Amino acid sequence: MLGEGLCSGVSMPKELVAVSPRTPILREYKDNPLKPNQVRVRSTLSAVKHGTTLAIYRGETPFEEKTYDVNLHLFLPKDSGKGWKPTFPMSLGNMTVGIVTEVGDDVERFKVGDRVYGYLPVRETHTVSEDEIKNASPELSDEEIVCIDPAAVALMAVREGHVRLGDKVAIFGLGAIGLMAVQMAKLSGATLIIGVDPIEMRRSLAKAYGADVLIDPTVCDSGLEVRKATDLKGVDVSIESSGSHRALHHAIRGTSYGGTIVPVSWYHGEPAGLNLGEEWHFNRQVMVSGARVESEPYREHPRWDRDRIYETVIKLFEEERITVDGLLHPIVKLEEAAEAFRKIDERPWETIKLAIRYG
Repeated sequence: MLGEGLCSGVSMPKELVAVSPRTPILREYKDNPLKPNQVRVRSTLSAVKHGTTLAIYRGETPFEEKTYDVNLHLFLPKDSGKGWKPTFPMSLGNMTVGIVTEVGDDVERFKVGDRVYGYLPVRETHTVSEDEIKNASPELSDEEIVCIDPAAVALMAVREGHVRLGDKVAIFGLGAIGLMAVQMAKLSGATLIIGVDPIEMRRSLAKAYGADVLIDPTVCDSGLEVRKATDLKGVDVSIESSGSHRALHHAIRGTSYGGTIVPVSWYHGEPAGLNLGEEWHFNRQVMVSGARVESEPYREHPRWDRDRIYETVIKLFEEERITVDGLLHPIVKLEEAAEAFRKIDERPWETIKLAIRYG
């Protein structure tokens, strides 16, 4: 493919992929001919999903040894042959917004020039069926559109935790999901919001988004500090979005007797720092798992489904009730994408949510 591009003198489009664990590269590809039901999209902005994608990229997920059977809802040994498992090379990226440049003969919903988005990786162009993309609201910026995904997860976390007017809430992990949850907890009427994260940049943004108390867990007992901020009673709801077992343990410690913990993260490896024989055993708390958009039906089905989650998030953006100002950091050019992706793995204290701008 590379040789073909060089011989013809035509610059070929590029995509970001991991060719093996922790090995991101930018490589050339060739667009396939358009099928009658397909749309071609030229990317303008992409964003990366740090938690889930990084876990697969590092080779740390249960899928290294098992597969998930969607019918049984169980992880099974890999040799069972059932379920999805990650393979390399793997595309990197989560959500992309772009402009339609071509449409197939049978396409009905889109025309050339439409601004669209979807769950699409870091790639200069996308050739997809029309049901894989959606029209972008003209009232949303590209930056807001690529943050629809973390906003949807945050909305589910706040709803699963039943955050109500007057509640005190702690959010452990101030990445994109946690920072969205700060704003949504505020909208829900929380009178005290505590943000916990070791990265100063993220704590500062949480403060701008409405957090009242910020805690660096590397310099203190964060569960105890949450208690101190609530007259030693603990918060009504803790949302854990860092993926750290230790953070989950402190979320339990900082939550009141009878309170609720909502783990949003996908946890991996041995649970270092998590001891369920301590506060969890004594304090009659409720832990609500699965603030996960893809796991359907939802507990509030049929009133709430995936469409309603996304419609609500988009409306919150349109009405400027939530913001992404400062959330996409860094934003890099496509040529810098491989090194930038490596950095979010190796130097996470320098990032919040990686985005790639094209052109």
